[in-house]
Amino acid sequence: MSSMLSNPIYNPPLEPYLTIVYRDDDLLVLDKPSGLLSVPGRDPLLSDSLLTRVQKKFPRALMINRLDKDTSGIVLMSLNRQAHAAIASQFENRQTQKSYIAVVWGDVQGENGEVDLPLAIDPDNKPRHRVDYEHGKTAQSQWHVLERLPLPATRLRLHPLTGRTHQLRVHMKAIGHPILGDEFYADGEALAGASRLMLHAEEVAFRHPDGRDVRYVVPCPF
Repeated sequence: MSSMLSNPIYNPPLEPYLTIVYRDDDLLVLDKPSGLLSVPGRDPLLSDSLLTRVQKKFPRALMINRLDKDTSGIVLMSLNRQAHAAIASQFENRQTQKSYIAVVWGDVQGENGEVDLPLAIDPDNKPRHRVDYEHGKTAQSQWHVLERLPLPATRLRLHPLTGRTHQLRVHMKAIGHPILGDEFYADGEALAGASRLMLHAEEVAFRHPDGRDVRYVVPCPF
């Protein structure tokens, strides 16, 4: 079993140390690099994280959404509790719009589709998750083909309609197209096909605490 807690080999990127895309009195929009934890782990060796770095500069900052360590892209943090409640409730109630870019193994058939498969923790392979019809929670992901690449591989735009742990990674594996470079869910050529997990949170839209409908974009680095 490979787990960050049982084998905490962790070398988070130091450059850039912290990328703030947008800031106001209520909100921080950040660009998290691949390889950096969103929040610190239990092991002291896993203490460096996006939240740790932000709180050195903004001690009151609170995490609104998280990304997996190896996923890059948009993370939101609040700068006061009122803003946190206003935005976090939109995530909980599926009132936000999220868009990811992924490069997956294989030539995906068709131009778009939806994966509707329930997900749960894999008790024998934590922290991995799996499709689980008996114990899983509802999970839906939409996909749209952007480009067909060599290897073979396909660049997709992904829209998670729910927010389960590892949702996009497990759903892509389940339809036979694991995300390139995914150390949990890919193997062979799909794992070796990229030096990082080819998944990036590019765009998020929601209602700002001041009442505006806002959209933030962090362009995909791959």
